[in-house]
Amino acid sequence: MDNDINELLDAIDQLNTSLAAYEIDESLQESLHEEFKVDYTYNSNAIEGNTLSLEETRVVLDGITIGGKSVKEHLEAINHKEAIEYMEELVKRNTPLSERCICELHAIILQGINKQEAGKYRNAIVQVGGFMPPQPYLLQKQMEDFIHHYHNLNAHPILKASYAHLEFVRIHPFIDGNGRTARLLMNLELLKSGYCAINIKADDDKRVEYYEAIKEYSNFKKGTHKFDQLVAKYVYETLKEKKELCLTIAESNKRMQTKSKPKAKRR
Repeated sequence: MDNDINELLDAIDQLNTSLAAYEIDESLQESLHEEFKVDYTYNSNAIEGNTLSLEETRVVLDGITIGGKSVKEHLEAINHKEAIEYMEELVKRNTPLSERCICELHAIILQGINKQEAGKYRNAIVQVGGFMPPQPYLLQKQMEDFIHHYHNLNAHPILKASYAHLEFVRIHPFIDGNGRTARLLMNLELLKSGYCAINIKADDDKRVEYYEAIKEYSNFKKGTHKFDQLVAKYVYETLKEKKELCLTIAESNKRMQTKSKPKAKRR
């Protein structure tokens, strides 16, 4: 298992380094980025039960109301996009992972939905999929320990990002919005380390794979291997898609340059 993940991490680092040789037009990059935010918002919310389709999510983010959908589902889409943008602001500032930035992200996720709980640790006992997270009186200490351990963890950045997601979900510090916040924290740390943000898919098989990897850690403390593999695979596939796009653009530009060259006149 360790050899498998190490080989995958080496492949990721080589792929990530190779992308530095390519440039994408700024307007295209912005368009791709906007599309990513829509797709990421749709999937992250769908994992948690939001019934907006991808196209409905796109329309809501354009400021249009969808008939037959709840105010809560509209706000979840709007809030998630705003949380992505705040996460990206934290990346630009290279903000260290802290309880403060976690609570700020969570407050955006729940704004207008649950004002009393937004950005505040829960005061109630919860059960999540057969797993019992820590009781409320333990949350402050466990969150402090989590942040301290994260910053002292000597591991590949992708493995650290994986751990941040897993341990945060295990603690489950908020009454709602923990999954969305966990995925944002994972991407915050991936982006700060120079990797790409990933989009965990909400398709049935992908969602089951995601939940099973979390359950193995939260319920049985068998380690992070399964989730590490999952995150690393998503990073690799995302970088691979970006590399393929860069090669396609480079080939297209090359053909255009060839066509635009003036033909030599015959004497």
